[in-house]
Amino acid sequence: MVDFHGHVMPTQIVALGGSLLRPEEAEERAVWFGRLRQMAVHFEGNGRKLGIVVGGGLPAREAISLAKQSFTDSYRLDTVGIAATRLNATILQQSLQEIGCNVAPIIPTSTDEAAELLQIHNIVVMGGTTPGHTTDAVSVALARDCGAPHCVIATNVSHVHDSDPRTNPDAKPLEEITLSELAQITGDEPLKPGQSAAVDPVAVSWAIDAGIRLAVLDGRDVTRIEDALEGRPFIGTLVKVD
Repeated sequence: MVDFHGHVMPTQIVALGGSLLRPEEAEERAVWFGRLRQMAVHFEGNGRKLGIVVGGGLPAREAISLAKQSFTDSYRLDTVGIAATRLNATILQQSLQEIGCNVAPIIPTSTDEAAELLQIHNIVVMGGTTPGHTTDAVSVALARDCGAPHCVIATNVSHVHDSDPRTNPDAKPLEEITLSELAQITGDEPLKPGQSAAVDPVAVSWAIDAGIRLAVLDGRDVTRIEDALEGRPFIGTLVKVD
């Protein structure tokens, strides 16, 4: 376990990978949503601000697969994927509105807009912004625009590994690395529409430029997200500024 930061910051940013919404696991998803709402209520109750960026997951992959029957242009495919992220963001936003959270009533389409909304709302939920930028990258940009020194990237893997665990069974999980070491692992090739990785290379590059720490963890366990946000030791990978 590693400690994300020494003190609690008022505004914090979380990227929720679309895979976490798991439409194929209805019962587990209902429990996950409930815990996520509890976390949001807790943050709001303490007067803190939370920016949540939601990925596309299965709806995005299915929509892109359908779209590929008509066109293959990456910009257009990304536009389809972004629409799916905003659909997922709307589900979470409406879920939080339903229980009375002070959540922004719209899904912002830029990080500038989201940062402005965070000045008047405790919670802002958004999806993608422009083709070529994954929601990992959007979350780092939102952290930068809000002046937040770190960003939690919640995905469906426990850690960043020293190589791809999907192809290398001997890949080792890493508890603590630097942003430049992460850049060596992810490479610098932008992800193609519908592609996924532990961390998007563009997000890593932007984090280096803005000096933003990252926590990469398995968001299927909301406790791990909470631990990282609260500055407690968490199970995952702490990515420090060089």
